[in-house]
Amino acid sequence: MLKNYKYNINNLDCANCAKKIEKEIAKDKRFNEVIVNFNTLTLTFKTEVNDPFSIIKNIVKKVEPGVIITKIGEEINKDYEIYRLILSIIFIILSFIFTNKTIKEILILGSYALLLYKTLINAFKKLKSKRIDENMLICISAIGAYLLNQHMEGLMVVMLYVIGKILENKAINKSRSEIKDLLDLKIDYATLKDGSKIKAEELKINDVVLVKQGDKVPADGIIIKGNTLIDESSLTGESNLKKVEVNDQVLSGVINKGDIIEVKVKHDYYNSAAYKIFELTIEATNNKAKTETMVSKIAGFYTPIVLLIAILLGIFLPFIFNITYSESLYRALTFLVISCPCAIAISVPLSYFAGIGASSKAKVLIKGSNFLDNLTKCDTIVFDKTGTLTTGSFKIKNINIYNKDYQKEEIYKIIISGEAYSNHPIAHVLLNEINDIKKYKIKDFKEIPGKGITYKIGKKEIKVGSNSFNNTNKVGNIFLSIDNKLIAGINFSDNIKENVKEVIANLEKKKIKPIILTGDNRSFTKIVADKIGISEYECELLPEDKYQKLKELKQNHKVIFVGDGINDAPSLALADVGISMGEIGTNSATEASDIIIMNDNLEGIINVLDIAFKTKKIIIMNLIMALSIKVLILILSMFGLANMIMAVFADTGVTLITILNTLRILKR
Repeated sequence: MLKNYKYNINNLDCANCAKKIEKEIAKDKRFNEVIVNFNTLTLTFKTEVNDPFSIIKNIVKKVEPGVIITKIGEEINKDYEIYRLILSIIFIILSFIFTNKTIKEILILGSYALLLYKTLINAFKKLKSKRIDENMLICISAIGAYLLNQHMEGLMVVMLYVIGKILENKAINKSRSEIKDLLDLKIDYATLKDGSKIKAEELKINDVVLVKQGDKVPADGIIIKGNTLIDESSLTGESNLKKVEVNDQVLSGVINKGDIIEVKVKHDYYNSAAYKIFELTIEATNNKAKTETMVSKIAGFYTPIVLLIAILLGIFLPFIFNITYSESLYRALTFLVISCPCAIAISVPLSYFAGIGASSKAKVLIKGSNFLDNLTKCDTIVFDKTGTLTTGSFKIKNINIYNKDYQKEEIYKIIISGEAYSNHPIAHVLLNEINDIKKYKIKDFKEIPGKGITYKIGKKEIKVGSNSFNNTNKVGNIFLSIDNKLIAGINFSDNIKENVKEVIANLEKKKIKPIILTGDNRSFTKIVADKIGISEYECELLPEDKYQKLKELKQNHKVIFVGDGINDAPSLALADVGISMGEIGTNSATEASDIIIMNDNLEGIINVLDIAFKTKKIIIMNLIMALSIKVLILILSMFGLANMIMAVFADTGVTLITILNTLRILKR
């Protein structure tokens, strides 16, 4: 039987390294569903092997020698890279102070040893596994410079490389910290009604749990005893406390800030809100953007090619430029340093990582960097109406009676007798507002999606639904017909969400055209569209009609679809980018959409678009800058016009600049 295993990964430098490990483990047929997640530094897989830890450690050691696998909760020794850097700088300073040649040479060699220690070990371990990467390039360049009596230039190469690695890790950890709040949603234990503690994943539906002050709700449920204030900020980002009482639903991950409550579990742990968000977060980088994937693929063969070119330059430059082999070797080493792909290999995945981190901070969950990339290409955004542009909190506004043989009370009685069998939001509104009327016995109940319901009371044929369903052109939200004769129409008020008009105006400024596709009737759709400034809309659509319209739009446009995650799963899945508004706890919201706006605030769309465009802009800026400087100094180096210091700037200097530039994504 397959079991789930999860381990921590330490000293993992880049997303490309994570992919290498993932591929190598997946080659072993004993391991299934292997995921190495760079965002959370975790390795997960399924296997029938008992205690596979040692096997996994050996595989990882072979692929990435510096990476350490540990069991969850196990501590590892600290990385002393920064201490080696400081000590090496002290040695370099002392080498300038001492005049004795032997002491000076020992201090310089000591600096080389301290700085190259980790890089040299990694380079030889990779070479042992028949692979060459930037570690080898750095080592060859630094040692070559030393042998050519360019001591300080060699030290600058490796010192700036080490500094770059330290800053890269700091930048990644800063991005990772933006996602930490979502990862902290995971709940380990739950307290049952009798006071005993069990693992949260062992909770079953209908179990009753005690949630004390300061505790997190372990699974989605209904309060059956007590009332309190809850903090939903971990899910929605809203800091205001919410009052809840008996019969109110509470989602897992929210914190009880008041009195003790008893909660009856309605979803098991793995189907509750907090766990779904946790799972989505740790899998967020499994979908790679095309730019990131391209860099990962190129990195595999780039380094050996660069090394070969450098060797050819070292051999043949004396025949071309009439220079000595010592000068030729120096130029080849300079070429190696310039050619290191660090700036590009680091900045592109780091940019997407930072983009996902910034989005998480804004309470927008993106399932993968490819969706962040796709957002920048979209020119059309399609909205569902109810629950997306409007609150969905209906109230009866008025009733129009067209047949004087029926009074209001009788009409309500007939309607709610059928609506009691429906799960449509309108049915819930009617039953909540008209809850003190005795219902008729009905038979032959049928629900026609997107249209309405039919049933019989005695021998009378009843139809409740849209105007087209009841063959009328009258204005209203739902209508009642008896034996195909129109009896009455009911209008509802459906409040438009806050800031919708501003959001629509902002989208149009970004040249993204807004469209409404809804199952609601024309009259109400027109009122909403006019109020918020959307000129194009289609209404009275069945789910399959909406899907077809979206399919047609996709033929000529890149489309974002925004739905409430309940009835729009096909459209959310079909769109180039599917965005779910709120409804954190539903399967459709978490599975069908690519992006989840967790606080149900439409401004989240603008926030994530801004982050996507900023990420793309910074990636392009970094690529142009890195490639331009590298190409320029490469040309200069071939003609002997660039020294090792310029080469170091073209590699590590540019890498540092791109990392610092990338961190701007996290600032809003």
